Amino acid sequence: MSETQLREQAAHWWRTSICDIAPGRIAYRGYTIEELIDQISFPAMIWLMLRGELPTPAQERLLQAALVASVDHGPHAPSIAIAQMAVSCGLPLNGAMASAINTLGDLHGGAGEQAIELYDEVLRRSETKDLDEAAAEAIDHFTTTRSKYLPGFGHRFHPVDPRADPLLVLVDAAVSDAAVSGRYASAARAIERVMRERKGKLIPMNVDGATAVIYAELGFAPPLARGIFCLSRAVGILAHAWEQTGRKDRNKGPMPKQFAYKYQGQPKRSLKEAP
Repeated sequence: MSETQLREQAAHWWRTSICDIAPGRIAYRGYTIEELIDQISFPAMIWLMLRGELPTPAQERLLQAALVASVDHGPHAPSIAIAQMAVSCGLPLNGAMASAINTLGDLHGGAGEQAIELYDEVLRRSETKDLDEAAAEAIDHFTTTRSKYLPGFGHRFHPVDPRADPLLVLVDAAVSDAAVSGRYASAARAIERVMRERKGKLIPMNVDGATAVIYAELGFAPPLARGIFCLSRAVGILAHAWEQTGRKDRNKGPMPKQFAYKYQGQPKRSLKEAP
C-alpha cells in the first residue's frame, strides 16, 4: 500500500461531517468560525453541531429555554453535591465536573430521555386508539417493564415544579405559530390526565417531562435529551465547584462532621470469643 493510500485510509478512519480543520481554516458544518463568531448564540451552535443546520428563531428559543431551566438544582442534586465534595478533596475544576457529570445516569439525569421514549410509546399506540387510552396503556407498559416511577412526572422536592409551566407555555406558543407540531405536548398532557384519574390527584409534569416535550418537539433523539441535559447541568456543576474552591472545607463528606451515620452491623465482638 502506497503512502498516499495509507493517508487516505487514515483520513477515512477519522472521517467526520462536523468539523473541517486545516492550517488557517476552522469550519463547522460548512460555516467558517469567522462567520459564526459574534453571529450566532451558543444554543444555536449546539443545534448546528448536533443537527447540521442552523435553527429557526423559534427552535432556538425553545432550546435555549430548556437549557436555562435545567442548569442547577442545588446540593439536593447528587451531581452538584459531588462537585463540591470533589473540589474539597483536591480535584481541579475539570476533575470535579467529570466526577459530577458521571453521576448523570438513568436515575439522576436520564428522566428526559426516558420521558421521550414514553411519549413515543403513547403516540405509537394512539395511531389505533384514543390518546388517553394510548397513554394508559403506555403507562402500564412502562411501569410493568421498566419502573414504577414515571419519568418526567412528580418531584421529590417540589409539589409543583416551577420550571414546567413556563416551558409548556413556550411550547404552546410555538404550536400556535406552527413552529412545532404539539404532538408530544399532547402525549405528555394525556399522561397527566390518566394519572390524575387513577390517583385522584394531579401528578404534575416536572422539568424533565417539560424539557423532554421540547426536545421531542424539536426532533431530538431520546439519547440526546440526556446529552443536552448534561450540557445544561454542567454550568451549575461548574458554578458550585468554583464556589467550593473559595471555601476552606477539606475532604467534605455528604454530612457535616457533627452528624453521625447509623451503624447497622454486628454488635461489638471479641476475637477471644470467636469459635
